[in-house]
Amino acid sequence: MKFIRRVLLVLSIAGSVAGVLRLRGKGGVPAQTGGWQEVTPQR
Repeated sequence: MKFIRRVLLVLSIAGSVAGVLRLRGKGGVPAQTGGWQEVTPQR
């Protein structure tokens, strides 16, 4: 029974941390410039 309580405690802490990180994460628009560039082979 003690093991099950510890597992539930760890899972609830992990869920809380994930929720806080998700709420604090930046939303918004991804960058509109930059990105992939064509690479020319060097000889």
